[in-house]
Amino acid sequence: MSDFDLIVVGAGHAGCEAASAAARMGRRVALITFSRDHIARLSCNPAIGGLAKGCLVRELDALGGWMGQVADATTVQFRRLNTRKGLAVQSSRAQVDTDAYPKRMAERLLALEKLSLIEGEASTLILEDRVVQGVILANGEKVHAPKVLLTTGTFLGALMHRGQSATAGGRIGEHSAQDMAQALADAGLRLQRLKTGTPPRLKRDTVDWEKTEEQETVKGCMSFTPTPRELPPVICTLTWTSPEAHRLISENLHKSAMFSGNITGTGARYCPSVEDKIHRFPHRERHQLFLEPEGHQSDRVYISGLSTSLPEEVQAQVIHSIPGLERAEILQYGYAVEYEAADPRDLGPDLQHKGIKGLYLAGQVNGTSGYEEAAVQGFVAGVSAAQDAPFILGRHQAYIGVLIDDLCTRGVGGEPYRMFSSRAEHRLLLREDNADRRLRAIGRDLGLVPDADWERFQAKLIQIDGALKALRELYIKPDAPTRAKLAKIDTELARPTQGIDLMRRPELSYAQLSSVLDLPQIDEEATFQVDTDSKYAGYIEREQARAKRTERLAQLPLDGLDYGSIHGLKTEVIQRLERYKPANLQSASRLPGITPAAIQVLAFHLGRQLHQKRAANAAKASSEHQT
Repeated sequence: MSDFDLIVVGAGHAGCEAASAAARMGRRVALITFSRDHIARLSCNPAIGGLAKGCLVRELDALGGWMGQVADATTVQFRRLNTRKGLAVQSSRAQVDTDAYPKRMAERLLALEKLSLIEGEASTLILEDRVVQGVILANGEKVHAPKVLLTTGTFLGALMHRGQSATAGGRIGEHSAQDMAQALADAGLRLQRLKTGTPPRLKRDTVDWEKTEEQETVKGCMSFTPTPRELPPVICTLTWTSPEAHRLISENLHKSAMFSGNITGTGARYCPSVEDKIHRFPHRERHQLFLEPEGHQSDRVYISGLSTSLPEEVQAQVIHSIPGLERAEILQYGYAVEYEAADPRDLGPDLQHKGIKGLYLAGQVNGTSGYEEAAVQGFVAGVSAAQDAPFILGRHQAYIGVLIDDLCTRGVGGEPYRMFSSRAEHRLLLREDNADRRLRAIGRDLGLVPDADWERFQAKLIQIDGALKALRELYIKPDAPTRAKLAKIDTELARPTQGIDLMRRPELSYAQLSSVLDLPQIDEEATFQVDTDSKYAGYIEREQARAKRTERLAQLPLDGLDYGSIHGLKTEVIQRLERYKPANLQSASRLPGITPAAIQVLAFHLGRQLHQKRAANAAKASSEHQT
């Protein structure tokens, strides 16, 4: 089989973004998947985005990724989350059509000139002296490339559990990648056993929708690129578990695969099964459930919040005890998936394995949960492999940087990693709305942002900068004509002030002010940015100063340090540093058990080394000059 520059194993969300980026950067890419029908499948929740996850999608979009655009094209419901809180924690969520989304992504992928799709199973790696040479397929064919990216999701050594029954497979209707799991173990990769799950699916016309509560939907989009919606909206609703459901679950906990001991892997704390909810919160009277039709024409309804591995007969009883679901027909019962995941602490920040040159890993195989976390990892790994150099975003630059730094530095802590805004110490700077201002230029330099998107972005910046400049230059006097104008927007002025200071009033928007004063007219997106920049200016400036200090720490490398020789470090600290091998002082500061005092000792040592190096260079320069 032909040689390639990069082999991507797996065509889930990580694999799609990786293959797309690398192919568009001019690399010959082989994308290996069990079936072309499985490209970009939404195995679980039919949604893109969510708390913090929405920011990942916007960042990916700003860099030139495809997830946001495809989501916008196939959205059937859009919501804004945390709108009662500050902008730093607000997020977008698009429910998409489960049939249309993978179809659109596959169409875009297969149209790439540099991409070749191979249907089959990658069973093992071709290695020579710990250097990747390609993969061997289950049918014995060899595919050669100097770089291989594994995006195998939940398929490595996967078992599906329902009650006491366990069958091999990473998803309903698809088999488990047993051979590759063994190959990685044989290659010395550290693996861990994790768990995820999915809820039952119901027949749409058997739900009593009148007994449920309709969810609010709003206008919005996931991408900065205007993308027409192809489908009409669908109505999503809420319901709640009942006392009877709680009784049934409690009485049958021993039949759940997780509680019976059949599952040894650890599930995500923040996306628990319904059994886990009932067990952990026995005093809660009810738990919220979201009824989400999987598409415009689909007859399947996803029950978000009811992930379970109980036996089928118990699942049926529980479902029929829930308001609105008394006569619901079950099309697919819920199940849990137990699988092997690699320890991401063995990866560099480009997601290349530290011990095997040319081997990259991205997505759930690194112990993460969620389509969004997988997609951004795939993009980073794909770009790194394509440009033959690490593609690294700092924690101060993007949620993507936070995610990958957490993975490579801390690992996943024995449970699937999920992105939260609380994980980002600079979240005020890393908002959804400014993702393009943070990252668009980087995507352009990579060659992944088309001309039209770049020109649109430049025009937006001109609008924002022009409006802010006009506000700074506008000097408003409280004379009678001006007070009359301001009264139209319920604003008073007691003394002369600059427009930028007036904009800091929480009740005032740029759209209102520009409607009565001589200010540039700008579009809605630019207006939002001007409002944000004006009102949060003081907070943003302080956070930017913090981020700069953090960045300086990140510039202090720890490579090659003999920790045991550094006076003042405790034995426990030395052992942790030697185990995790942090790349810089910032990464070291985030390790469990590394105290601020230890960081100060390291900073002093590095500072002294730098001083000695500068003194030596100065002495050498002086000696050469005298000579």
